[in-house]
Amino acid sequence: MGTEHEAKVAKIQAVLTNLQPAIAAHNGNIEFVKLEDAIVYVKLNGACVGCPSSFYTLTFGIEQALREQLPEIQGVMPVIE
Repeated sequence: MGTEHEAKVAKIQAVLTNLQPAIAAHNGNIEFVKLEDAIVYVKLNGACVGCPSSFYTLTFGIEQALREQLPEIQGVMPVIE
C-alpha cells in the first residue's frame, strides 16, 4: 500500500477532522475506519447512529467534502458493528 495510500488516509482524516464540529453540533461523531478500493469506510457514533438523515450526511456532506480533496473517492460507507 505504501506512502500513496498513507497520504490519502491522512487527507481523509484531515477532512473528517474539519467536519467534526458540525457533526458534533448535532450530538454525533464520525470515525475513519479504512480506505479500500476508493471507498471510505466510517463509523458513525452518538446521535448519528440510527438517524434517518445519516444517509444524507454521508452522501451530501462527507462524501462531497472528501471528493473535493480526493476526486478518486467513489463513495462513503458506514461500518455497523
